[in-house]
Amino acid sequence: MGTIRAHEFTSLDGVIDTPVWTMDFGYDPAMGPDIGNLMSSCNAILLGRNTYEMFQPAWSVRTVEDDPGAPFMNDSPKFVVSSTLKEATWRNSKLLGPYSADSVRRVKSEVNGGIYVSGSSTLVRALMTDGLLDELHLFVFPLTRGSGPRLFPDGVQTTWSLNRSTTYTNGVLYLVYTSSTT
Repeated sequence: MGTIRAHEFTSLDGVIDTPVWTMDFGYDPAMGPDIGNLMSSCNAILLGRNTYEMFQPAWSVRTVEDDPGAPFMNDSPKFVVSSTLKEATWRNSKLLGPYSADSVRRVKSEVNGGIYVSGSSTLVRALMTDGLLDELHLFVFPLTRGSGPRLFPDGVQTTWSLNRSTTYTNGVLYLVYTSSTT
């Protein structure tokens, strides 16, 4: 059975909108291996429509020479949650239709190993609400945004266990949590 592992860039106050604000902190080279290790621990990708539509044109043309993550992003099976997409144009993509906990449970039962989620804030909040998110891989940037979409849904209480933490030279924290409800 698969485990769903969400990777998010977040501000201290939990905002996870399109993270253009991360550019102000530069890129610590130690972040790459941590993201790479997360990706290599997964056998499939689960995405919401917005993230799929951002990733597809960006990743589908990349090669391993452009980015070491390109083979994973392009060759892995991709499951896309969307009520509006009619066709999946990125290789190895399958539309699941609108979000349903049952369709995600089916994906979890079909995939051996990790299922990588990046961004996809609406999807991640639904997964947390339904107790389907197994791990949170948070890159916490040292700023507050004040407003914007938040990672954690209102009214949902979940207990997480910290498995790992790393501090990068740019002030970003990498926190890996496991849900105690899955």
